[in-house]
Amino acid sequence: MGPPRNLEEEVNSGTLLRLMFLVVLTPVVAACAAKYESLPTAEVVTPEEGPGPDYIVGPGDNLTIFVWRNPELSTSVTVRPDGRVTAPLLEDLPATGRTPTQLARDIEERLKVYIQDPIVTVMVSGFVGPFAQQVRVVGEAARPQAISYRANMTLLDVMIAVGGLTDFAAGNRATIARFRDGKQQQFQVRLDDLVKDGDITANVSVLPGDVLIIPESWF
Repeated sequence: MGPPRNLEEEVNSGTLLRLMFLVVLTPVVAACAAKYESLPTAEVVTPEEGPGPDYIVGPGDNLTIFVWRNPELSTSVTVRPDGRVTAPLLEDLPATGRTPTQLARDIEERLKVYIQDPIVTVMVSGFVGPFAQQVRVVGEAARPQAISYRANMTLLDVMIAVGGLTDFAAGNRATIARFRDGKQQQFQVRLDDLVKDGDITANVSVLPGDVLIIPESWF
């Protein structure tokens, strides 16, 4: 066992280790920052609020099927996990991936075998939607989760739903992954500015299927 080190040697050794750590880490941080800054910015929120994309039925949705002049065929069903529904005279009818109107036309085609000129209306409640239409939040959110998309949803709406950021979040390095024009794209967002500083210019539009990725802070 060597002689005990004095306080000055320990301080100098600790300082040297910290400097070595910074020398190694700085290029990594710079590379990550450069990669983030090269990403495009997500679309800003417009003041106009019109109808959103057509709603797509998903597993877990509650459907009310109304068949005009045929109350015995009208019923309420829940879309099964496999994306199908079963109702009077209808077995294993695919429901997911269809709008309520499209599903109503599918049911009419099935019912033509049994009744003349059926008129069907499909109403949705207990909205869940398919996974491709949900907004997912992963990483350093207080409550990471998948959220059912609503028309004109914004980044601020999403952050309220997940309870904000954790203490370890690097909010201004967050990104939105979005499938557009047949390929995956990433957009930069500024969650720290939006949530902590109240900078409303950092609020951007969110689209069905978006994935919000919130990384952990480097320090």
